[in-house]
Amino acid sequence: MKNAALLVVDVQNALVQAKPFEIETVIKNIQRLISACRENSIEVIYVQHDDPVGEELEPNTEGWQIYSGISPLANEKVINKKFNSAFKGTSLKEYLERKGIEQLIITGMQTEYCIDTTLKAAFEYGYQVIIPEKTNTTFDNGGVISRRFISLL
Repeated sequence: MKNAALLVVDVQNALVQAKPFEIETVIKNIQRLISACRENSIEVIYVQHDDPVGEELEPNTEGWQIYSGISPLANEKVINKKFNSAFKGTSLKEYLERKGIEQLIITGMQTEYCIDTTLKAAFEYGYQVIIPEKTNTTFDNGGVISRRFISLL
């Protein structure tokens, strides 16, 4: 996979601890992907959501921290965002262009919010996108997305 990068989106303590659908399986699959990427010199980029003060993903709180089971290495890039898209208002696009990255492997949380928006933005920017099976998750929220749909991902 020449010119590829793995994006790990919003796998943060508060979200993992809230136990979204099949989180244990998703974490194990993301761990395997991270390992494979590191072993094959594919860059791993973490995206971390910043909520306003007082919310569950408030910067520098325990809930905001990237989940320890998939923590970045000291030399790995972390992009902070305030919107659903990992691209909006961040340096992600410029960083990917500087590195010559053309293909994105997208994993993380939440399927119908940040994964969906980041995926669509990446596609519109011309990136080839891969979403490996069972590497993203969300919460059962009734009408927006069903457990059946999530299990297909």
